[in-house]
Amino acid sequence: MKRVYLDHNATTTLRPEARETWMATLQDLGGNPSSVHTSGRAARAVIDRARERVAEALGVSESGVFFTSSGTEANNMALLGTLRAAAPGSALTVLASDHASVLEPARHLESEGHELRLAPVSPEGLVDVEELAQTARGCALLSMAAANNETGALVPLGEVREALGGEPVPIHTDAAQALGRIPLDLTGWGVDLATLSAHKVGGPVGVGVLVRCTSVPLKPVLFGGGQEDGLRPGTENAPAIAAAACAIELSIAEQKEAAARWRRQTSYLWTELKRALPNLQVVGPPVDSPLRLPNTLNILAPGVEGRVIVTRLDLEGLEVSAGSACSSGSLEPSHVLTAMGFAEESARAAVRLSLGWETVDAEVCRAVEILSKTFSSGRKSG
Repeated sequence: MKRVYLDHNATTTLRPEARETWMATLQDLGGNPSSVHTSGRAARAVIDRARERVAEALGVSESGVFFTSSGTEANNMALLGTLRAAAPGSALTVLASDHASVLEPARHLESEGHELRLAPVSPEGLVDVEELAQTARGCALLSMAAANNETGALVPLGEVREALGGEPVPIHTDAAQALGRIPLDLTGWGVDLATLSAHKVGGPVGVGVLVRCTSVPLKPVLFGGGQEDGLRPGTENAPAIAAAACAIELSIAEQKEAAARWRRQTSYLWTELKRALPNLQVVGPPVDSPLRLPNTLNILAPGVEGRVIVTRLDLEGLEVSAGSACSSGSLEPSHVLTAMGFAEESARAAVRLSLGWETVDAEVCRAVEILSKTFSSGRKSG
């Protein structure tokens, strides 16, 4: 029987259109995009066209789109680049529930003498907009994920900007999980910097994007050539960038239809699982909340070890995760759930289900069967 993959927040399958673009470009190109000869100019044209497509899909300026090797690199560029361009000892605010690729560079900046302010989240993983704005006042940067990768909790970025009033605090958002799942309005939200990751939406692994919506000062983190306007040196991977642009463009075009399907599918997942397992808890905002990603469902069964269950589910043919893929090998409890107030035992018990562009109803039905059976046996054996 075909395996069921419900771990799209970790990575998602390459879209056929992106694969076709990637392979065709790989076959046609042979030059370095920085070379001035014909082959080099052809490679440069591919990158320029990809930048144009991403900018048009996002409604931003082409000059503000920078390609990186990953979302992690883009997050590092945003935090380190902004704070190193600011006055020594400047403060930054990040959410306590943010991804490690935000929290770790923030902690590194703290070790360099910058002030780090960790903003709390509620037991549902949500922010208090006024409290967050108050925490961020006077900071050189406020960084917050538009959507949490584990719980799907959303941050109303526009409301945060409004709450800041005239306070000129630059805002960075890690929008890797939000892309293609909710409508992105970077300009309308008042965002200065945004991070995207191609492999979250059916593009290739190894391509991230940093979007610079305003003229917020940035210093480079890497040093070398003058690629990407001097902010990200290194020879660009033109075929992968072309495929990434294709996937980003498609994910934005399909977002409304896909979100409606995911809401229906996650609602079915939760309703059926709750019927089979009455003690099951939802982690994060309620399933029908507008402040939750439509494709994400995080569940917790008392007395069940999350990572053990993930292994058992895998043996049954269902692929899900416990916590972030970047820390799935860790024995530590989810820092997201502990930030939400969960005890360590509970923070180790949660399982994340995340749907993607290719998830069909039959897979969701099969997932309910496997989850119901495995959680029941896991609780009994525990």
